[in-house]
Amino acid sequence: MALPGNSTANISSSDLGSLKRKIISEVSREMESENPPEDQRKRIVATHLSNIYSNLSIQLEASARDQFLHEIMDELMGFGPIQSLLDDPAVDEIMVNGPNNVYMEKNGQLTRANVKFDDNDHVLCIIDRIILPLGRRVDADSPTVDARLPDGSRVNAVILPVSIDGPSLTIRKFRKEKLTVDQLIKYGSLTVIMAEFLQACVKARLNILISGGTGSGKTTLLNVLSTNIPHNERIITIEDAAELQLQQEHVVRLETKTPNLDGRGSVSIRDLVRNSLRMRPDRIVVGEVRGGEALDMLQAMNTGHDGSLTTIHANTPRDALSRLETLIMMAGMDLPLKIVRQQISSAVDLIIQQSRLRDGTRLVTAITEVAGMESDTIVLSDIFRFEQKGIDSNGKIIGLIKPTGIRPMFYPRLEAAGLKLGSEVFGATMADILISNRNRR
Repeated sequence: MALPGNSTANISSSDLGSLKRKIISEVSREMESENPPEDQRKRIVATHLSNIYSNLSIQLEASARDQFLHEIMDELMGFGPIQSLLDDPAVDEIMVNGPNNVYMEKNGQLTRANVKFDDNDHVLCIIDRIILPLGRRVDADSPTVDARLPDGSRVNAVILPVSIDGPSLTIRKFRKEKLTVDQLIKYGSLTVIMAEFLQACVKARLNILISGGTGSGKTTLLNVLSTNIPHNERIITIEDAAELQLQQEHVVRLETKTPNLDGRGSVSIRDLVRNSLRMRPDRIVVGEVRGGEALDMLQAMNTGHDGSLTTIHANTPRDALSRLETLIMMAGMDLPLKIVRQQISSAVDLIIQQSRLRDGTRLVTAITEVAGMESDTIVLSDIFRFEQKGIDSNGKIIGLIKPTGIRPMFYPRLEAAGLKLGSEVFGATMADILISNRNRR
């Protein structure tokens, strides 16, 4: 392939971009005509790319050449400019706000990434490359889409006319390594005593609601807590996009289904929760309640399916209850508010508040018992609470996670399950633990 070129010193970034597009077009045509098996495509693409580059009239310096060829390989075999971010294990989330504004969350901090797309069409091309193999589509009639990459990463895309300033793409990367409770303790997300308490609550089959904001670590905590479910129990997991990594053998994983092109064939979280009750579950784990399925989940908790776990978007335990009330109303049953609150108070035993602080730290900021009803109000009692003490010179938040001194009303259930906790677990003066900077991510 003979392409016009310049010396390394004189070639501009625009000329290099034009050259890159020509090479990509040429290799794509050759691959389309050959149509090699999937497991050989990467090797054959690399061979074509090497041959084409060797025939160019320009020769870049070694480092520039490697970068140039690497970017072309990412475009042909990966997801273009964001492939390097997907390959970086320290990057947790990628946010594309149009072609020129790409952000990432790395080590808990949101920063601008040093990558760009050519234009809106380039972003749309990468979105299509991500979602089309998954059987999803996005167009003017259906401008939003949720999907899951083969590695488990969660994808959301929004295009015109909904996304006004250009196509938007958000990828929540799936952690390949499975975090353990010891790692959460090391990171300062939990204390040893809190971990001991929560492990006992899961083993004693308490119904637990994990509350938190977007990206606060709710699913991570749910994964860690689920490791305490006995291996002889049948677990049904229900999610919009499968993210949970349960370790047990007897697990049935259910995932929602979007409508077909004709608008039919959808399967919602609520459908799956109802169906799970006919599958003889010992535990039901719902990745997140966000609609009318909240009522079905509570009814399951109230009718013998103890030990269920789920997450909800809320900033405090009290807010979690308010949101749960709203979601139950969405079920269309027109229940009186007092009845709704009675359902909640009898079903949910414990709320764990997971938070992402301003410095990027993720930790449990409250463990709260749902202690019943008093008149028309649900009573909450904090068992553990995070207290911020200040901010250090590096902008890191300093604080204490400590017990409040209150022994939960459900403690006899822990004892009945053979899980006796020492008095220091609830003793406010014996377990004040400083979250030191060296334990921060």
